[in-house]
Amino acid sequence: MTNFGIAPSTLLRRADCAAKLSEAGYPISAKTLASMATRGGGPSFHKFGSRVLYRWADALAWAEARLRGPVHSSSELESACDGSAS
Repeated sequence: MTNFGIAPSTLLRRADCAAKLSEAGYPISAKTLASMATRGGGPSFHKFGSRVLYRWADALAWAEARLRGPVHSSSELESACDGSAS
């Protein structure tokens, strides 16, 4: 995992985290991170008073885990989703 010039333990505010993830090639908005913080499925976060902070290593690991492997056609994605691919 490459840290893109950010120390792994750096704590980022939501908007900064979204910007850094987008710069790293994982496009996401702060609003999407906020929604995921409420509904689940997003990166782990910490609270500091009323502020939400994301540890860079956790956010980047979460984004990399969501990245699917390479495919040659969209039909391969459908096979991977229904579990029929070997």
